[in-house]
Amino acid sequence: MALIQKTRTGELHFMRRFLLALAICISLFGISAVAQDTWQIDPRHTAAQFSVRHLGISTVRGAFTKVSGTVQYDPANPGKDSVQASIDAASVDTRVEARDKDLRSPNFLDVEKYPTITFQSKRVEAAAGALKVTGDLTIHGVTKEVVLEVDGPTPPIKDPMGNQRMGASASTRINRRDFGVNGAPGVAGDDIAITLDIEMFRPMPK
Repeated sequence: MALIQKTRTGELHFMRRFLLALAICISLFGISAVAQDTWQIDPRHTAAQFSVRHLGISTVRGAFTKVSGTVQYDPANPGKDSVQASIDAASVDTRVEARDKDLRSPNFLDVEKYPTITFQSKRVEAAAGALKVTGDLTIHGVTKEVVLEVDGPTPPIKDPMGNQRMGASASTRINRRDFGVNGAPGVAGDDIAITLDIEMFRPMPK
């Protein structure tokens, strides 16, 4: 009887240690899951805007209105963050139909051959209260490394549906000729300023 009682006591101690270890693992996993979240870019509230000089005397502004992608965000460890974004090249809009048609043509973006502009981050660094995101930008089938200066993200809020939302803005400059976009030399400038206004959301847990 003493042996049986001792065995049962040992089993109880083992089960308690096992359950404690399991609870710690679950707790740590939960903390990790909260610390780094996947956010979806909201295409309805996001745009990639650009500006370019015309004849060296004025500035033409436009936007790509169809942007999608995901953001991995860990507020405590920016080095773990990542961004993946995709832009529909045909969604270019400068408010002038003839110019937009030309931009979609082989003279510039050649959207039938290269329908998508993409950005994939390689590293994220904290910089003076903001973020610096370095990654590969692909336009017109050509990939070059660029650096995005990011303002944000904002603190998360809840929308009326209970979803979490936050926003950020990012900017960079590129030379279009680096990407093989060579149309209208001397008319359209080579230096392109790009600004991204992004709204991200995380669906309400079900």
